[in-house]
Amino acid sequence: MIRFVLDTSIFVNPDVRSKFGATPTEAMKTFLRYAEKLFGKVEFYMPPGIYREIMNFVDEQEVSPDVELYIIKKPPNVHDIKIPAFVVYELIEDIRRRVDKGLRVAEKAVRESVIDTENVDKIIQKLRRNYRKALREGIVDSKEDFELILLAKELDAILVSADVGVLTWAEKMGIKWVDAGKFRELLEELVEKFEK
Repeated sequence: MIRFVLDTSIFVNPDVRSKFGATPTEAMKTFLRYAEKLFGKVEFYMPPGIYREIMNFVDEQEVSPDVELYIIKKPPNVHDIKIPAFVVYELIEDIRRRVDKGLRVAEKAVRESVIDTENVDKIIQKLRRNYRKALREGIVDSKEDFELILLAKELDAILVSADVGVLTWAEKMGIKWVDAGKFRELLEELVEKFEK
C-alpha cells in the first residue's frame, strides 16, 4: 500500500493548484477523481489541522462525501514518535541564524530610514517583507507543518508539499517526499500503472 501525507499547498498554492484546477474547489475535485481511481491501492492522509485549513478554501458541498471517503484524517501519535537529538540541535542552530539574519535586516532598514525620512512607510513594508523571509522561509513555522512531518514519519508515508521548510526538515529526518508541483504527474503515472 502506498501512503501519501498531503499538505495544504497542493490545493491552495496558486502555482501548484493550477495543475489541478483554477480554484481550490476545482483542484480538490480533480484530486478526488485520481483518489477514486487509486482507491484500495493508495491511501491519502492529512492531519486534522491541515484538513480544517483546506476546508476553509474549498466549497465543502461540492466535494462531500468524496473527500471524507478518500482523505483519511489522522493526527500523528506525538507521544510515541522519537525524534533524533541532532534534529533538535539543527533546529536550534537554524533559529539562531535566522534571528541574527532578521536583526541585520532590521538594522539595514533603520539605516535606510535615517537617510530617507520621506519614504518611512515603504521602508517599513520592505523591512516586514525581508524580516519574514529571513526568519520564516525554509523553516517549519507552524504546528500544522510539524504534524505533517510527524505523520509522514509515523506512517512511513510520502510527504507531498510545496513548502520549502517542510520538505527541508522532512529530508533531514529521512522522510520520503514529493514536491507538490510534480504530484499530479505522479498520480497520473500511478493510475496508468495500476490500470495495466
